[in-house]
Amino acid sequence: MYVLGIESSCDETSAAVVRMEEGRREILSNIVASQIEIHRLYGGVVPEIASRAHIEAVSRITYEALETAGIGIGEVGCIAVTSHPGLIGALLVGVNFAKSLAFAHKIPLVAVNHVKAHVAAAYLEYTELKPPFTALVVSGGHTSFYSVDDPTDFVEIGATRDDAAGEAFDKIGRVIGMPYPGGAAMDALAKEGDAKAIKLPSPAIVGDNADFSFSGLKTAALNYINSERQKGVEPSHADIAASYTKTIVDAIVKKTKYILDTHSSRCLVLAGGVAANSHIRGALETLCKSRGVEFCRPSLKLCSDNAAMVAAQGYFEYLAGNFADTSLNASANDDGN
Repeated sequence: MYVLGIESSCDETSAAVVRMEEGRREILSNIVASQIEIHRLYGGVVPEIASRAHIEAVSRITYEALETAGIGIGEVGCIAVTSHPGLIGALLVGVNFAKSLAFAHKIPLVAVNHVKAHVAAAYLEYTELKPPFTALVVSGGHTSFYSVDDPTDFVEIGATRDDAAGEAFDKIGRVIGMPYPGGAAMDALAKEGDAKAIKLPSPAIVGDNADFSFSGLKTAALNYINSERQKGVEPSHADIAASYTKTIVDAIVKKTKYILDTHSSRCLVLAGGVAANSHIRGALETLCKSRGVEFCRPSLKLCSDNAAMVAAQGYFEYLAGNFADTSLNASANDDGN
């Protein structure tokens, strides 16, 4: 079965064709039109500009995805589109385009939760992966644990109570002059600094829970940087990156240990844009090995927003009979409301 995926939740327009069958997962195309260079001028995503860029790109890259896959629109068995969560204007572009395409060609349409799609990226590279398992989604908007009992059935068992890890990396990265998005640059710079140079508060919430709070960590890092600058000293950017990264990684490992201990997980899936961080990947791989837990993490190209992961999740929504019609709307919220 050929599934056409469409993704436009933030600052990347993507279309992909994935062949999904029992025991077979094949990405035939995965076209991404990135807006990073546009938003870099402003130090972050500008929603209105993002929406306009999606409008300009969505039709072109969809037909490019079909051409690259070597199929016609009539061979598509299902169209999957990200409907939530994300930037509402950006989501509406993808949703309305997908609805029009599905209606015009009489193709089944399914709505996809962006967070579930990130987890579904793992199915594309771990063909034997099946629920139940635990998923950790780390991105610009989420730092959450989920109990996945079925490909379409997720239960949140821990999350950040304010900001997310990705946003925390980007914020401090911007303050020390890293180009947007700051996550990748911070990852590389952290390898050059002293991770013990700066004492920072842990974002892991104290107690028997799997929750985080990154706002205090960001404030402490900003206070340290501003304090040093007021003394006429520019603090070591490498030491800041290393200490900040270690603090976040240690917190994630701590809460992952709690989840593994309390939920008897046999498999951990790491997903989301920040899942590309080499420090987080390495630490969790070491933890899972020590616990005898299978560790699944998509390759770097499937960690960032892309339509292949949307198509993968769409396939399972299709199997579950979760079809959408022309009344489908976009939502900025996780629950789609």
